[in-house]
This record gives sequence, C-alpha cells and structure tokens, in this order.
Amino acid sequence: MSEAYRLRNRLRVVRAEKDLSQEHLAAMAGVTRQTISYIENGQYAPSAKLALILARVLEKKVEELFQLEEM
Repeated sequence: MSEAYRLRNRLRVVRAEKDLSQEHLAAMAGVTRQTISYIENGQYAPSAKLALILARVLEKKVEELFQLEEM
C-alpha cells in the first residue's frame, strides 16, 4: 500500500534570507510572481525543472527547498 505524501517547502524562508521579493525571484526564475506565491503557500507543486531553477537561483540544493512529508 502506498503512503500519502505532502510537498513542504522553505521557499519563503530562503527567499527572505536572500532579501528577495516574490517579484524579483519570479523574474530570476522566469515565472510570474503569482507562481512563486502559489508555491510558497503550498497551492502549487513546481515541476522538477522549476524546482531545479529555483534551487540554482537561490544557491541551494533542491532538498533544502522542498521536502516530502508523510501525511
């Protein structure tokens, strides 16, 4: 039987540590501010490509931004 998982993220925290607005991060990643907002609020799970782009832009490993949590 498969377990249910939820995607957690630290995007808001890391973005704040880097002193970036949602708008600035969005521009750097090539997405809209709304996309960043949706990811931060857990309303949207980024594609693998977008997760890698965000990690590169923020100079973090993907695992430092996103984690799977058992429900």
